Amino acid sequence: MEGMGLMKTVSDMQQLNKMKQENAVFILFGGEHCGVCKTLRSRLEPLLKQDFPDLPSVYIDCEISPNICAQHSVFSLPVVKAYIEGRLIVEENGAFSIKKLLQSIERPYKLWKDAL
Repeated sequence: MEGMGLMKTVSDMQQLNKMKQENAVFILFGGEHCGVCKTLRSRLEPLLKQDFPDLPSVYIDCEISPNICAQHSVFSLPVVKAYIEGRLIVEENGAFSIKKLLQSIERPYKLWKDAL
């Protein structure tokens, strides 16, 4: 399985739910007018590609897809969530450490990769 590299923008709830249930996915919820979200995305993309090459990453623009954000209880930005086979493994919002975020993904990601 090959990772996506850069975050793909997703606006289809069914596509997102399929990724969450059947595979693994890292999600960044942001907005076009959120400067922090844009900066976070540009910093996370290369780190995710480097550290977790088989973890697809997607971006949900809450201004374009407010229904997806509401379904995921995202009411302020930015928010990141990661799922492996339907299980939420990481959730961070507001101000958080990128280093700690990546560290919290490391063990579940390794266990998932080893099980493939």
